[in-house]
Amino acid sequence: MRYNQIVKSNVTINVLSNLEELSEAAKISFLEIANESIQKRGRFLISLSGGNTPMKLYEKLAHEKLAWEKVYFFWGDERCVPVDDAGNCYGQTKKILFDKIGQTNIQRIESDLEPASAAKAYANTLKDFAEPPLDWPRFDLALLGMGDDGHTASLFPGSPVEVNSATVAVVANYQDRPANRVSLTQNVFNTARNIFFLVSGSSKAETLKKVLSSEYAPLELPAQRIDPQNGKVVWFVDSAAASLL
Repeated sequence: MRYNQIVKSNVTINVLSNLEELSEAAKISFLEIANESIQKRGRFLISLSGGNTPMKLYEKLAHEKLAWEKVYFFWGDERCVPVDDAGNCYGQTKKILFDKIGQTNIQRIESDLEPASAAKAYANTLKDFAEPPLDWPRFDLALLGMGDDGHTASLFPGSPVEVNSATVAVVANYQDRPANRVSLTQNVFNTARNIFFLVSGSSKAETLKKVLSSEYAPLELPAQRIDPQNGKVVWFVDSAAASLL
């Protein structure tokens, strides 16, 4: 598997040919970080992403050997819809990954609640795994995606940049439809040890170029809010998404 790599400060950009190779590269790095975390700290704390792009990664992980009983799964965001709804991130991942590995350390967002209640409940869940002085866990790895508009998790363009909380209820209309979601904030993501962005498709090329440029516009491009001071960011992007870099 050949790929181009660009390294800037704490950010690495890996450009792969397609989604298959992108997912394979991400899988290899995922397993390296997981094994290292388990060896050093006795557990691996991972924040998952929903949507279509990471599902190929989850399919690959389902066939891998790992001390899964020492892996603790969380979510970066969730839609407040029933688990059997096609848009539910936990429900998507359960079919592809959890049902295959028999994992039980799953800290899912209670999507049957209203966003405000679900956000509050999840903030309390995060406190149970907090790494002082934080009120949330320091994730060993956080998986994120990026939308055509530059959103990541459920942090959308125009959403407040300055927030003090670990979670936020996302209820404003977005692209002419109610969001009704819960999202972790950049406060949590920016304390992670490692962050992977998985981005594929030509429709994201222009936005990816903007996000990775030197111009900082976090209100317009929420993906730019992700900037850990003591962590590493790795972008896994396919050639179509990277065509303008």
